[in-house]
Amino acid sequence: MRITDGVVRILKHLDYRIGRLRDSLRTACQESKRIKIARRESAAIVVAIAALVAGSPAQAQHPEGTPLWAYPSNPPGHELEPDDGIPRRVPGSDASYTVTELRDRFLAPDWHPREYPPMPDVVRQGREPDVSACGYCHRASGTGGPENANIAGLPYAYIVRQMQEYRSGARSTAVPDRGPTRLMIEGAKAATDADIETAAAYFSSIEPGPRIRVEESATAPQTFIVNWFFAASPDGSTEPLGQRIVEVPEDVEQFEARDPHARFIAYVPAGSIARGEALVKTGGGRTVPCAVCHGSNLEGTEEIPPITGRSPTYMVRQLFEFKAGVRRGAQAFQMVPTVANLTLDDMIDVAAYLATLDP
Repeated sequence: MRITDGVVRILKHLDYRIGRLRDSLRTACQESKRIKIARRESAAIVVAIAALVAGSPAQAQHPEGTPLWAYPSNPPGHELEPDDGIPRRVPGSDASYTVTELRDRFLAPDWHPREYPPMPDVVRQGREPDVSACGYCHRASGTGGPENANIAGLPYAYIVRQMQEYRSGARSTAVPDRGPTRLMIEGAKAATDADIETAAAYFSSIEPGPRIRVEESATAPQTFIVNWFFAASPDGSTEPLGQRIVEVPEDVEQFEARDPHARFIAYVPAGSIARGEALVKTGGGRTVPCAVCHGSNLEGTEEIPPITGRSPTYMVRQLFEFKAGVRRGAQAFQMVPTVANLTLDDMIDVAAYLATLDP
């Protein structure tokens, strides 16, 4: 078998996963959380071996230079822990849901109903079999997560247009086999115009709030994939950050419970915030100031989205996808030349700075 770059990456990943499994098993009898991690690592090892034997078919086609760290994906055969039957609760709420309910994509957990308008049907339950509840992925108040998008407070016209572009194929993604985007595309094609307009009116009416803490650092937590997003290793181990962003929930169980109050920490390279500020405000000779289109306070317009306080991982994906040509919607003609001269490091810097600002 020819040793490709993909196979080498899998071998390195396999070696890392085996080390993680060994460490987890040492204390598995003492801590139940370690048992869960060990199970996940065992499954990951099986998947990695299968991919290696098959010549790495899991490596989907994607544009050259795609920052795969920004596209965490569940490996083939990924399995979630079974429901233990214990109702889950979150701080500040009287509600409770079982794990099975929290994994039902036709149910949006209503943890804090006094904080947002009553959810319309398409947000609360969607329509089986193809239109997931909007509030399932994006949460009841639209906060979403780094695996998808925070859509709270986005302009009505912008939300409608994005759904239409998912439907038409004008908006795609660099890693098309990822679950979150695949569900968006399937849902957009199955949704009616009324569904889209109702959801857009609902989410655009909600005021977004700050939920991301940005830390410049040379290191980041070692992570594992939970369900399309990264979570920090519970043993506190770290690794070099390099030129990437590592965004993890402060409380994994709270975020898995789809609580809109869940908060995140984004680890970004040293100096990236100041460099990003210069690019955003002046263009740095490589682009134009973001305020030209997004408004003086980057709060957006009736047609253009606000860009402050959003997930920096999501922001890097969008900047890259405009440059890679997989976002070709009605306003791409504005963004494509804007990002044409930006390097991936520039995108990281811009995303890091924007995430520090209040939405």
